[in-house]
Amino acid sequence: MAGGNDRNMKALKEVWGRAENSLCADCGKPDPDWASSTLGVFICLSCSGIHRNIPSISKVKSLKMDHWDDAQVQFLAKHGNAVTKATYEAHIPIYYYQPTYNDCHVLREQWIRAKYERKEFAEPGKQLPYSDGVKEGILWKRGRDNGQFLPRKFLLSEREGCLKYFTKQDAKEPKISVKIDVINATFQPAKIGNPNGLQITYLKDNKTRNIFVYHESGKEVVDWFNAIRSVQFHYLKVAFPMASDNEIKNRLTRNFLKEGYMEKTGPKQREAFKKRWFTLDHRRLMYFKDPLDAFAKGEVFVGSKENGYSVQKGLPSGTQGNFSWHYGLTIVTPDREYLFTCETETDQLDWIAAFTSVINQAMTPQEYAIEACFKFKS
Repeated sequence: MAGGNDRNMKALKEVWGRAENSLCADCGKPDPDWASSTLGVFICLSCSGIHRNIPSISKVKSLKMDHWDDAQVQFLAKHGNAVTKATYEAHIPIYYYQPTYNDCHVLREQWIRAKYERKEFAEPGKQLPYSDGVKEGILWKRGRDNGQFLPRKFLLSEREGCLKYFTKQDAKEPKISVKIDVINATFQPAKIGNPNGLQITYLKDNKTRNIFVYHESGKEVVDWFNAIRSVQFHYLKVAFPMASDNEIKNRLTRNFLKEGYMEKTGPKQREAFKKRWFTLDHRRLMYFKDPLDAFAKGEVFVGSKENGYSVQKGLPSGTQGNFSWHYGLTIVTPDREYLFTCETETDQLDWIAAFTSVINQAMTPQEYAIEACFKFKS
C-alpha cells in the first residue's frame, strides 16, 4: 500500500513540476499548490477559494496536504494547464481584460466564472454581453457634492463613440456625454468602499474628471468594464487602421501606476506642506484633497529624462516650508521643481520607483502634445 502511495506522490509531483503548470492557470501567480480534480488545472490558494464557490464545476484539493488517488493523478496528467486553457480560453476577445494575481477579487472571480461556468470563450462567435457595441443599464453613482450613491442610467454606444449617463431613467438629455477615447476605467474596491467599485475617469478640457460607480452584481460591473474596452478597441481600430491589435490593446483601460498620500508645498517652496491624495496615471500626476473628489486640485506632467525630467531622493537643501513627514522626494521638470514628503521610507522608495519607470520611457508624439497643453495652461 505504501509503495502505491509513493508511486502516486511521485506521479503527482511529475505532473505538478511540468513547466506549463508552474503558474496559476487563472491569475498567473507562480508556484500554484492547489489543483482542480474536475477541471485538471493547477491554481493558487486565492483562486482555489473562488473555485470552491463553484462546486458544481470545480472540486479543489491541496497538492501538499490532500490525498490524490490514481484516477485523479491520471486526470491531472492528461489535462494540466495547457490542455485545459486550449479548451476554455480558445476564443477570448482581444479586448477582454484577463486579470492577474495583483487584480481585485471581482475581476478574478468573474474571469474564472466566465471561463468554466459560463464557457464564454469555448466556442467561436458566441454572443457575449459586452460585445454588442451597445450597453444600457443602471449603475450606482456617487454624488459629486453629497457623496451618496444613487442609481443612474448609463448608455454606452459604439456607433456614437461615447458613454452617457442620465440623472433620471426617462431623461431625454444626458447629464454628461463622454467620448470613448478619453475614458479610463479601473477597479477601486478599497477606495470606493464596495467590492464592485469602479472608477471611471475622463478628460475634459485636458483636465481629469472622476466618476465612482458600483453594481450589486459582480458580473454586471465586469461586463460594463469589458464593454468599455470593446467599444474603445473598435473605435481605435478605425482611428488607427495601421496599428496592430496588440498595439491597440495596450491603449485600452489601464490601472494607475501608484496612488497614496503625500505632502506637497507650493511653487515658492516656502508654504506649509499640505497632505493630499496623489494618483500617478502614467505621465499625469494628479492630487486631490480627498481620494473620492470628482476633480483634481492640480496635475503635473511627468516627461522623460531626455526632456529634462528627473526624480531625486530628498528635498533641496534649505527647504523652508513646514512639513510633518520627513521622507522627501523632488520631481525636476524643465520649468520648476515639485517637492513632496512621504510618511515612511517605504512610501518614498515606492514613489521614486514609480516615477523612475515613467521618466525612463521615451515620450510618444501624443505625449509631446499633452506636455504642450500643460505648458500652455501654466
